[in-house]
Amino acid sequence: MVTDREKDSAKTPIKQGPEKISPEPNKIGASTPFDFDGKNLTPYGGLLPVITMLEKLGFQSLVEQTVTSKRIPRAMDLYRFVLGIVLGLYIGFPRLNQLRFIARDPILTGILKVAKLPVQSTFWRFVNALHLNVARQLLTIMRTMRERVWAAANVKLEVITIDTDTTVHTLYGQQMGGRKSYNPKNKGKKSYQPMLTFIAETREYVWGELRNGDRPTGKQIGDHIRNVHAALPPGVKRVYGRVDSGFYCREAVEAYEEFNDRFVISARKTARLVEQLRQAEWKPSPKTDGDAECEFRYQPDGWKKAYRFVALRYEKTREEMDAEETEQYQLFETSQYKYRAFVTNFSEPIHFVVWFYNQRGGAENLIKEANNDAGLAAHPSGRFDVNGNHFQLAMLAYNLNCWLMLFNREPQADATALRHTTLATARLRFLFVAAKIWRHAGRTGVSYSDHYEEKGVFERLMDRLRRIAPRAQGYAPVMLPALR
Repeated sequence: MVTDREKDSAKTPIKQGPEKISPEPNKIGASTPFDFDGKNLTPYGGLLPVITMLEKLGFQSLVEQTVTSKRIPRAMDLYRFVLGIVLGLYIGFPRLNQLRFIARDPILTGILKVAKLPVQSTFWRFVNALHLNVARQLLTIMRTMRERVWAAANVKLEVITIDTDTTVHTLYGQQMGGRKSYNPKNKGKKSYQPMLTFIAETREYVWGELRNGDRPTGKQIGDHIRNVHAALPPGVKRVYGRVDSGFYCREAVEAYEEFNDRFVISARKTARLVEQLRQAEWKPSPKTDGDAECEFRYQPDGWKKAYRFVALRYEKTREEMDAEETEQYQLFETSQYKYRAFVTNFSEPIHFVVWFYNQRGGAENLIKEANNDAGLAAHPSGRFDVNGNHFQLAMLAYNLNCWLMLFNREPQADATALRHTTLATARLRFLFVAAKIWRHAGRTGVSYSDHYEEKGVFERLMDRLRRIAPRAQGYAPVMLPALR
């Protein structure tokens, strides 16, 4: 009898890991069936960190104690109306009538604790009932929230840079306060010219106001700078300021000096200043983009004393001499040269002063972000006071992103290395996250996709936010090291 078997009796090796099984991709095409049977699904799963941060930092009690309104709404209370409008702006809906698109979104209605958002007319009645003082009350809320965020996120900046700028909002209706003034893109159209100030290190909005289309006066500029200082966290000890030529006036310089700030202001080229520039002693400027540089002491008309002025000179090209076009920075055109001049109390070399001023271009980008992404340029009402309140609500939504990014930063201590994540990018990465809200045994939870690419970052952010806790003098820091 012959036995047919293998002579090799070695044991079968143990499997070292799971076999790689490549799942077949989902085949989606024109004939793919669909239905509307999904329950409690939301595309805005990223609202969970937002409401966690607001709840832990006591946002509700702050709003209820600060914002005043004679109207007693029935559909929702005052806090939920304010929160609903701010979250709508944060999601990307700058108009009240657009809230109907998310009226039944389960995570938004769960946050607001309602079955469905009220209709547009209810929101409008609430907004129209808010007094003009609500704009300043919202600024007070943002100042208090900034102090709490800095304490919890361990932000200990003692030296900051504030960038102040104006922007032009062209009006296409009959809004109150519209003026035909400086409007280079839409000449002859009425506009608003709001004034805003940002902290360069954290990109936060500090102070601002909606203004009519007239150019701001010296008194308004000085008052704005003083309000900015009143809104800064108490730990700030040194402030650097930089503004463009629209803020060149005696009142601005005096306001900066009142708080011992270091400042650089782009100077308007008056006839007297141009004469000083022509008579100055010019030297080559290898460390700047100018052909020559100079500095001198000069006292403009009406100013109390002379200040240091620094300037760059550029030789005009043949095309510029032929076309006689006015360049940016309000460069004064002459037959051969054009100039950039600055008034400053810096003692550093000219090239450092120019470099420092050039960094203020970031403020223009922040204003552009607020206009395009936070709904700042949407002035929904014909009433100036309503638009002023909407202005501050939009900037509160803008600041929500800045505060979340402070909690979401990498462990770092250098504020100059802090990268800015714009509101548009933050929405794509952290807000527009598909989620399912479930309820079981009296508990409610949120489930996210196992394919979410930012899973680790999201978990780290939620862990930090949930560890926020008040203590005697504020909030205990949840992150190390401190941002300085």
